[in-house]
Amino acid sequence: MTSPLQILQIDFTQAQLLSDLAKKIYIPHYPYLWEEGGIDWYINEYAYPVEKIKKEIADPNNLHFIAYLNKEPVGYLKLNINANSKGFDENASLELERIYIMHSAIQKGVGSQLIQFTKELSIRMNKKIILLKAMDSATKALQFYQKNGFEIVGKFQLPATIFTLMKPEYRGMLLLSYSL
Repeated sequence: MTSPLQILQIDFTQAQLLSDLAKKIYIPHYPYLWEEGGIDWYINEYAYPVEKIKKEIADPNNLHFIAYLNKEPVGYLKLNINANSKGFDENASLELERIYIMHSAIQKGVGSQLIQFTKELSIRMNKKIILLKAMDSATKALQFYQKNGFEIVGKFQLPATIFTLMKPEYRGMLLLSYSL
């Protein structure tokens, strides 16, 4: 039997740990999205450089958590306390910006526990809605979100001007919501 999952909030002193973990998780999950050099740009310059993570952690609207299974980091959450999505009251909405899990931890209940943790935290913060954005091509993730009560409420495209190295057919995104 495995030990229970621990979900611990991190501070800026753990930015390097989060950067390394995020890259380790991202690379095997999403290589198909990118043209040559794109994944390196995304993980090293856009999404997970240590300095960017430190700035995000310093922002009082952001919360970062690492999930540990058997004392090993296996996933993480990035939450935006006040979601900034058109059509939703930002004070009543929390955004689950990132929920990433190591391949080795999939099908072990980690994702469900992270979703449940997010729901409980949202209730304690008096939020009414949890929002999340997911790639429209991530069918397994979308099934997981829907199984956990999220509904698709919108769609959009990632901007080609920013994501120049992302294959155009994978820029489609869905907005999902969960009502508390």
